[in-house]
Amino acid sequence: MADQQEIKQHFWKKLAASPFVMIGLDDGGHSEPLTAQLDEDQVDTLFFFIGKDNRLAAGEAAMVQFVSKGHDFFACLAGTARVDNDFAMIDKLWNKQVEAWFPGGKDDPNLALLRFDISDAEFWETDMSLSGKVKMLFGAKIDAGEEGSHAKVSTTAA
Repeated sequence: MADQQEIKQHFWKKLAASPFVMIGLDDGGHSEPLTAQLDEDQVDTLFFFIGKDNRLAAGEAAMVQFVSKGHDFFACLAGTARVDNDFAMIDKLWNKQVEAWFPGGKDDPNLALLRFDISDAEFWETDMSLSGKVKMLFGAKIDAGEEGSHAKVSTTAA
């Protein structure tokens, strides 16, 4: 079972490997899939390139849900979303995948950089122990220490 520090590190590693999340405002509307842009220099922050006409551009309290590529790590992040068109950050995070969505490049009139500041998070990691896997294979009861890791954190900083 991973401790809080380890599970935070696992989160950032898993998110970097597959940065696809669902994000939605806490206004009762649906979440939508976006690609998170990560900046090692920003603690507890995710960035997303969106169109200015995207419903998320209104900003406010929001939630992000993440499932890792191997379906062995899950996260729910609470925080605040807001447009932050800092050109230095846009330039730093810009890449070919983003360019495909914004043909006008970094100066595209519809381009907006959405900043999501994480206020707290909950993580689940299914790092089941070998004994837990054997028990599951044979239908036996899996003990709490064999099922994986869970953490509620007020910061995702490692």
